[in-house]
Order: sequence, then structure tokens, then C-alpha cells
Amino acid sequence: MTDRVRISFADREVRVPAGVTVFDAASWNGIAIDSTCGGHGTCRKCKVRVDGDVTVSTSDPRAFSTDELAAGWRLACLAAATSDIAVEVPPLATRPKAATVGVGRQVILRPAVQKRCVELTEPTLSDQQSDLERLLAALDDLELTVDLRAVRNLPKALRDNDFRVTAVVVDDRLVDVEPGDTSETRFGIAFDLGTTTAVATLLDLSTGTPAAVRSMLNAQQPFGADVITRISATMLDPKALGRLTARAHETLAALTAEVCADAGVDPRTVYEIALAGNATMTQLALGIEPEPLGVAPFVMATRSLPRVLASDLGVSVHPGAPAYTFPALGAYVGGDIVAGMLASGMDRDKRLRLFVDVGTNCEIVLGDGHRLLATAAPAGPAFEGAAIRCGMRASDGAIEVVKITADDVTLQVIGDADPLGLCGSGLVDAVAELVAIGLLDSSGRLMAADLAAEKFPGLADRLREVNGERVFVLHEEPMIYLSQRDVRELQFAKAAIATGWRLLLEEFDASESDIQQVLLAGSFGSYLSPANAVRIGLVPDIAVLRIVSAGNVAGEGAKMTLLSVRERAGARALLEEVRYVELSDRTDFNDRFIEQLAFPG
Repeated sequence: MTDRVRISFADREVRVPAGVTVFDAASWNGIAIDSTCGGHGTCRKCKVRVDGDVTVSTSDPRAFSTDELAAGWRLACLAAATSDIAVEVPPLATRPKAATVGVGRQVILRPAVQKRCVELTEPTLSDQQSDLERLLAALDDLELTVDLRAVRNLPKALRDNDFRVTAVVVDDRLVDVEPGDTSETRFGIAFDLGTTTAVATLLDLSTGTPAAVRSMLNAQQPFGADVITRISATMLDPKALGRLTARAHETLAALTAEVCADAGVDPRTVYEIALAGNATMTQLALGIEPEPLGVAPFVMATRSLPRVLASDLGVSVHPGAPAYTFPALGAYVGGDIVAGMLASGMDRDKRLRLFVDVGTNCEIVLGDGHRLLATAAPAGPAFEGAAIRCGMRASDGAIEVVKITADDVTLQVIGDADPLGLCGSGLVDAVAELVAIGLLDSSGRLMAADLAAEKFPGLADRLREVNGERVFVLHEEPMIYLSQRDVRELQFAKAAIATGWRLLLEEFDASESDIQQVLLAGSFGSYLSPANAVRIGLVPDIAVLRIVSAGNVAGEGAKMTLLSVRERAGARALLEEVRYVELSDRTDFNDRFIEQLAFPG
């Protein structure tokens, strides 16, 4: 074995110590390989084709056919490079289907960013007042702290434009002075930095209207599909925190460039940004050690951050632009949920409403305008298509809708493409449809083959065995199926969520029938069938019309705080109004969880 080996990827060649896995070599050099387990060999998503001598691992035969193994296909996280090799990496879907808008409410337009055009009298020998004193006198209704940048730009801006300039004020800070009248040009960017997907909305702060919106896969994805895996990465590798921070900055910077290009806006006219993200995403983006978030007693570095600049998040806009970050309730009910509660008016509506942000970590809020209870449930990555045999993210080729009758299966695929796999909404649909017709019983067990042949002759041939596991085939070429293990993964996820909201109802001394509205938040919630969510017991059994797809409410909350400083006070007030209910220390949680594993009869 040589000390170092060369690995040739499509666009570059890297040198790494011999024995390093292809996955690690790619990760160290900023090359994205799909993974939801963070390179631990469990998700089987990191498929690559290797030209060279790489040993077949014990897991490879479970992921590839004999022909594929012979052609060089391997799992990157288990493929150790002991000699020079070339690696073909399938393109990573960086634009998953995502909710870019959501339920919100109207706000009074009062942004923190103000621009004042002023005409000053020129100094004379008898009036030698400094340039800054002269400017501040014209802005005497404001008590301002002055940034050095504004002072640097002030003399030239005044003298090149006959002492007619525009003061740029953010909150109580004079951040810049621009020549002439630029008072109508002021923008902000609202970010929702999700664990899986990030969304950016460019806002015209003069009118309150969106100028552009973009979404993309969070570039941290190769480190794992959920926050626990990413926290674990920082605990196992001292360099991982820096890499995760850089990946977050890469994501935000790319989105910034895209929305500004789409709208034809100079990034230097973006004077403020707002960031909504869970506690882990926020701390990673700012380079704050996340380990205490992942181990008991689950402590955040701070509930409310000190002043942050856009540049601290890797966002290249106006150099003095601050970044508004949402306060967090707890390690697993973060600023994104505070933003969602703000947008959906959870503290204002007098109806009993249940807010559920469905994801790898599911946040749940129950409130009636007087009381607000919140908790978090560890749903796992099943809803993201991870830990599912044929699972994938919600991108082109993913089966997103499944309809099953007694003799036929109908599929709807994102992008009207050929099916490549099953995303979260398709998983819920497939299971719910099989439960509805009776091929899955309430315990989640697939019907025996002989009984299926008798009762469902039109579907019986879809019940097969793959690698010793019973499956239901949804599509033949390529074979895409729902396995017995997939059903179990969904049961674990939905049971965690159902246990969460049921325990909140008990704390509230209320029942399912008392709930007047359910809000399904986040990208997954936007595309989930409410009827099927009820059918599998994911949400309370209430009228489907009372179950609302709330969409990207975290992004809506971020937009609201850019458009109105009054909403920031509302976000801070939520910290005092919401009581967090910890589930992990409840002695009855496991028993209650087991009760919710079954599908409603």
C-alpha cells in the first residue's frame, strides 16, 4: 500500500492518504456525493462507479446487482482507495421540490432599512462644521450610531453630487452614505435554512413585494440527512465543523447570487437579511460548536444571538448589512418554528390549532391564542426518502403520488419523468393506499401471498421477495418497491409525531375532536395528502378540510421581520408565551410510542 493515492473525479484530481474512502476524499475536497447517513454505510445512497481496484464490501451486494458490481459500482463510504483510481459520481439532485411560499398574514410596512435623501448646505470659512455633523443635523429625528464605512464614503459622496446624498440607515445605525437620490432602491433577503432544503426570497423593501425566489439542496447534505448525524460528524472529526459552516455559507451565497441575478439587482443594494433555521442549522452556519445540542440535557449556546452581519453567514451583499436571526425556544424547537408561529398567528388565533412541521425532527405546537405548548419528536429521515429501500428526495423522477385499486397502481412522478425512486409523500400514499384496500393490516404487515392471490388477483404478482424481504412492487423497470422494512420506518416516524401531539393534547386537557385546524408546515407538509395523513394516524382524525398545507411558513416569518420591525418584537414575545414540553424525560414515552405504531383500524 502506498502512502498517498490519486483519485480522479470528473473535474479534478485529488491526492489523499491510502485507505481513505472515496466518500471522505470527495467530502474533504468539496465534491458532493449523495448520502443521508453521513457516510456510515447505512443509507446506501452514496453510489459511485470506480475504475480501478477497490474491494467489494459486505454491503455492496445488497445495493448492487452482480452486473453492476462487475462494472465497478460501489458504495463510496465503504470504498477504500488503496491505489490510484478514477471515480464517476452520479449528478446530485440539488433542486429538490420545495415549498417556497406559505401561509402568512399582512403586516404594516415598516422595514428596519430606511433611506433618506438629504440636500446639505456647503461649508464655508464661516461654517466649518464637519461633514458628519452636517449630515446628522439633517437627520436629527434619528439617534444614530455611525459605521466607519459611512464616514469613509461621506466626503466624496457629498462633493461629487453637490451635497445631495442618501443616508442608509438600518435600525439605529448609519451604515452608508450614497451619492445622489437612491432612496427607492433598498432590498432584503429572507432565508429559510432547512436541514434538507434552503429557500431565499429577495424582497423590495420599498414596496414589500417579492422580487425573486429560489431554493436548493442544503450543501451540508453529504454530512447526513438529519441534525443528529451532522452534530455527530463534528464530534468525530475536529475539522467537520469548519466544513459544515463552509457548506452552509456556500448554500446561502449561491442563493443570494441567483435571486439577485433573477431580479437584476445589485447585491450591494441588499441592506439586510433575515435567517430562519433550526438551532443546529443556525449554530453550524455561524461556526458555533453544536455538540451540546446533541447530548443530554440538550443545551443551546444562546436563545437569542448577539448582532450578526450578513458577512458572518458568508453572504456577500452590502458590507454593513446586518442579519436578523430568530430566537429559539429550545435545542429542537428553533428559530424556524418561532418564524412559523409568527407567520401563522399561533399566538393570535383563538381557535385550538395544531401546528406540525413534518421533517427529520418534527416540531409540534398546540395553541388557542391564550396558551401555547411546543415539543419536538424524533421522526427520523423517512419523510425525506432516506432509510427507504427505493427512497429519494423530492426531485425529478421521484414518485410523489400513488393510487392503488384492487387491480391497478397509478403513479404520479415529479417532472413527468421516468420513475427513479420514492419520495416522502409517495411513501405515505403507498402505505395509506395499501392499508385502505387491505393489503397491509393495522400492524403494518403485508398480506400473505396465497391470501393476496385469492383476494387481490390483480395485485398479487406485485407481492414478491427481494433479498429475503417481502416487498410490494410499484414499478417494474427500474424496479421500485415498498418493502416491509420501509413500512416499519414510516410507522416509527408517524408514531413519534402522533405521540408528540397526543401528549400535548393531554397537557392542554383537550381531545382530538377539540382541534379546529391542523397546519402542516414545511416542504413535505405542502405535498402530503391530508386524507392519507389521517389514514395512517399521522395527524388527528378531523375533517380533511380543516387540515391546511401551510407551506414554507418559516420563510414567511423571515419575510415578515424584514418588512416590519414590529414583527421582531412579536418573535421575541413568543419566547415568553410558549411553554416547551420535553418528551425525552417522560417515563411513559416509550409505552405511548408503541401504542401509536399501529395504523388506525
